[in-house]
Amino acid sequence: MLSLTNAAAIVIDVVTESSGDLHFAEAPDEVIDATGCVVTPGLVNAHHHLLQSAFRTLPGTRGVPMAHWLPTMAAAYARVGVDAELAAAAASVGVAEGLLSGVTTVADHHLTWPAGADSVAIATAVADAARSLGGRLVFVRGAARDDPQEAAASSEAIVRALVPGSGGVSGDGMLQLAVGPAGVHSDPRETFELLGEVALKHGLRRRTQANEQVDVAIALEKYGRRPIELLEEWGWLAADVTLAHLCDVTADEILRLAASGITATHAPGCDLPMGWGIAPVAALQAAGITVGLGTSGGGSNDAGHLLADARLAMQVAPLVGAPLPARTVLAMATAGSAAGLGRQELGHLREGSATDLCVWDVSGVADAGVADPVAGLLWANPGRRPKHVVVAGRVVVRDYRLVAADERDIVDALDRRLARCA
Repeated sequence: MLSLTNAAAIVIDVVTESSGDLHFAEAPDEVIDATGCVVTPGLVNAHHHLLQSAFRTLPGTRGVPMAHWLPTMAAAYARVGVDAELAAAAASVGVAEGLLSGVTTVADHHLTWPAGADSVAIATAVADAARSLGGRLVFVRGAARDDPQEAAASSEAIVRALVPGSGGVSGDGMLQLAVGPAGVHSDPRETFELLGEVALKHGLRRRTQANEQVDVAIALEKYGRRPIELLEEWGWLAADVTLAHLCDVTADEILRLAASGITATHAPGCDLPMGWGIAPVAALQAAGITVGLGTSGGGSNDAGHLLADARLAMQVAPLVGAPLPARTVLAMATAGSAAGLGRQELGHLREGSATDLCVWDVSGVADAGVADPVAGLLWANPGRRPKHVVVAGRVVVRDYRLVAADERDIVDALDRRLARCA
């Protein structure tokens, strides 16, 4: 068990703060010195594509229309060959990057399933990679133009193999399963309905992407209607659904979303630099919609640094409505994201928490002159990394280094896999 000591530390659970010691056992066998630090809940990355950690800064993928980006990424996947080995190597990179930047839980919306691929092997490889590093994983069996029947059968097989009979969450809480088509721009009604049936049968959360520019344009072209209307008709506006992006939503659509009980995920680190829009977070929250935060994948964002994206979310918020205070955005990156996963034990440090936390040193020159060290976590030091990270009461990052693995080994494994296809 673990104890954090030093009365000068600031402990914040997003909505309340206290100064003092934070103990998780009366007789801890491990003590972390939090002198000069801010302690927060572990960050929850509500939307990632871990496979894309192997495909960053590819030529032709930066700042281009999504209609150009999608085939460029697809060609890269086909050239390298997506299999369990690549999935494991890319996931190790993405999860390690996340842990080193304070992300204790990551939701991986896996959308790439080549014909004939062993989907259970791929899902297992990603889950094993996260577990070996000590990170929590939400594995989303996605679909992007997949055969609807095959996507549903694959989802069933993954549930049976990884978390049978558990409502989609492993007994130790380290693995959760969900389902999610890429969006109405790529998947037909049948895919949404069949994956919805799998979710209902096994108690899984549902997740999809909606209302980026390409999603709206294709929906209008194919169906003569906007994505939100289609999702409602297809049974995908409900309290167990999380919608990522929501860049182009009208006032009427926001009210419809709020009435449905959905949660949302903001991904500014993807949508803004690519020119795909900016979600009106303040308006969504004002309507009563819980909003989490995600990075999206390396193919569009290039980084899995959720706190950096939280900073970006604050910076761009006034462009689409109203400013967002630092504590509001920190809440999005913790409790907001956790709510979208249905994980009430994550995203806070109150009684009943899962004991996921980050210790951020704020004593250096980058934080000098900062009046509010909690706000300074986001406003100051854009490349900030936590000194220590704890998941389920176990230290997984100590003194800025992974405990369970060497970074160089993780990088080398991915480099070797990619080199075979160069």
